[in-house]
Amino acid sequence: MMKIKTPKKGRVKRELDKRAPKLVETGKKTLILQGTKTSGTLNSVLSEIYHLKKGGAVRFTRKNDNIRPFESGGETSLEFFSLKTDCSIFVYGSHSKKRPNNLVIGRMYDHHVYDLVEVGVENFKSIESFTYDKKIAPRVGSKPFIAFIGEGFENVDELKHLKEVLLDLLRGEVVENINLAGLDRAYVCTAISSNKVYLTHCALRLKKSGTVVPRMELVEVGPSMDLVVRRHRLPNEGLRKEAMKTAKDQPKKKVKNVSSDAIQGTIGKIYIPDQKVGEMALPNKAKGVKRERREAKNKEANEHASKKQKEESE
Repeated sequence: MMKIKTPKKGRVKRELDKRAPKLVETGKKTLILQGTKTSGTLNSVLSEIYHLKKGGAVRFTRKNDNIRPFESGGETSLEFFSLKTDCSIFVYGSHSKKRPNNLVIGRMYDHHVYDLVEVGVENFKSIESFTYDKKIAPRVGSKPFIAFIGEGFENVDELKHLKEVLLDLLRGEVVENINLAGLDRAYVCTAISSNKVYLTHCALRLKKSGTVVPRMELVEVGPSMDLVVRRHRLPNEGLRKEAMKTAKDQPKKKVKNVSSDAIQGTIGKIYIPDQKVGEMALPNKAKGVKRERREAKNKEANEHASKKQKEESE
């Protein structure tokens, strides 16, 4: 029987809670690694992806001979590396005669393989092969635009799956608001055919347009490549349902003294302690006391005047 060890120290428990699956995920770290045999082109592709994901990626340069993501038992090392580095998406490169310049992009859920997409790299151009003004070069860690052009991303199952994986790979940190001036890069994915996608990386140049919204120009800064879809594996329904939970499925924590009504909206109760007004000390020159004395004095004067008038009449 397997013994489950529980953390004894608070620091270890907090670190494990950070790595646990969450209903609202933060940015996903990327694990980049390679097989026993790679080519020069594939090494350049892995290096360029690591450069684009700098700050949110982990790169392993040693060869791994026991990783076969599509085979049963071949994903054990991947899951171990994912747990060790806390990465939820990986890029695995390998090269063979049957599948040259092969890339496998996969996502993890709870440090287990969730889904896989295998693509072949063709017509690769590195960043060094592009000439442009270095002043418009995208900054490290900036939030990108991602554009998918072509009907294939809506009609073809392989391209629909590739679109989901590329979104997770390229989108970076999840944010609620973004400054337009901070947008300096865009990834453009164009569906050339039912199994081929052209991917390129562009810098954004903002120019005056005469309106509040500036005019944008795309300057290709690389890298660029053709991705040919070879194989893909979707998750089973049970795992998909578990992984697709949202924050709405989480029961709301009850707030004390606050209730909601369909008509009145949110209603709150405020508890005020007893004021003990009768025991409060009044100031010596209170307006109320002055008024009472003035009224008493006027009353005495009126009574005295009426009594005197009565005596004179007698």
